[in-house]
Amino acid sequence: MRIRTLSLVLAAALFAVIFVIGAAQTGPTGRELYVVAHVDAIPPSAKPAQALLMKEAADSKADPGFVRYEVLQEAARQNHYTLLEVWRSQSDYDNYVATAHCKAFREKLLPMLGSPFDERFNTIPR
Repeated sequence: MRIRTLSLVLAAALFAVIFVIGAAQTGPTGRELYVVAHVDAIPPSAKPAQALLMKEAADSKADPGFVRYEVLQEAARQNHYTLLEVWRSQSDYDNYVATAHCKAFREKLLPMLGSPFDERFNTIPR
């Protein structure tokens, strides 16, 4: 539990840094959706899961509303990943989730997971 809490705190801090860098490059509108997802792959599937996560990050760059997609690997547990996504709006994210490549990604990832796909949705308070 303590490691999970520390991981969430570190992911939030890193997300803040990535946001500042991304905001400087694209300029926030205040409507962006920030998605933080935790992916825990079963150890034998760590490398295939990582390859799948990296491919999805690359494939997402062509989607409308894409701002940023980062794949982070936990240093202490190489089969734990954090996905940091920024979309221009909730609508853009919803459209992304409906794409064929996102559906295929999630379908292929499912049998590799050691725990449920944990997605958290965030916006900037106004």
